[in-house]
Amino acid sequence: MTGFFGLLAATWTYLIANLDRFLELFREHLVLVFVSEALAVAVAIPLGILATRDDRVKRVVETVGNVAQTIPTLAIIALMFPLLGLGFLPALTGLFVYALLPVLTNTIVGIESVDAGTVEAARGMGMSEWTLLRKIRLPLAVPVIFAGIRTSTVLNVGTAYLAFFIGGGGLGVWVIGGIKLFNTPQLLAGAISGALLAIVLDGLLALVERRTGDETSVTQTASTS
Repeated sequence: MTGFFGLLAATWTYLIANLDRFLELFREHLVLVFVSEALAVAVAIPLGILATRDDRVKRVVETVGNVAQTIPTLAIIALMFPLLGLGFLPALTGLFVYALLPVLTNTIVGIESVDAGTVEAARGMGMSEWTLLRKIRLPLAVPVIFAGIRTSTVLNVGTAYLAFFIGGGGLGVWVIGGIKLFNTPQLLAGAISGALLAIVLDGLLALVERRTGDETSVTQTASTS
């Protein structure tokens, strides 16, 4: 136990002594996660909506998404190297590709799982398919879609460590560097901060997810009354 606390103390000491470098790497990690996730959401949700409107598009989207997800994360990031070179952009592109599937899948599932009775009732009121999508399907699908965003974001925090291998920066610089140099405090400083970031983001997104779920329940009650 003494050794454990001694290691934590050494990690804390290393972190404070290299605070400026830590803040730089942490900022890079945040940018990689947030920008790639924002791009994934901006692409996956419209694509998911389109997939629910056309079965052919749905088959293509799901096939491409599933194939992309089966490729190891490091391989996706490495594939960006011959196309985009080294640095932030190829790392961001690789993270974006890997973040797409959870949001895309949950968008499709969320829209398609809306209660059929609610949909038919809305159609009976004369709603067009576009109005039905905008006022009924999407609002009721929000909790499921948000669950996909939450999963994708937390996974992206861990995946962003691999950006180090193509010069993308982030906390992977300390983790991989700590492994290479047998520098345990450096390794732990990078790993623990990333784990805490994932926990905090997951908690914040869980709060938003619960709020959207409560609002959706109100919407569903109003639409079926």
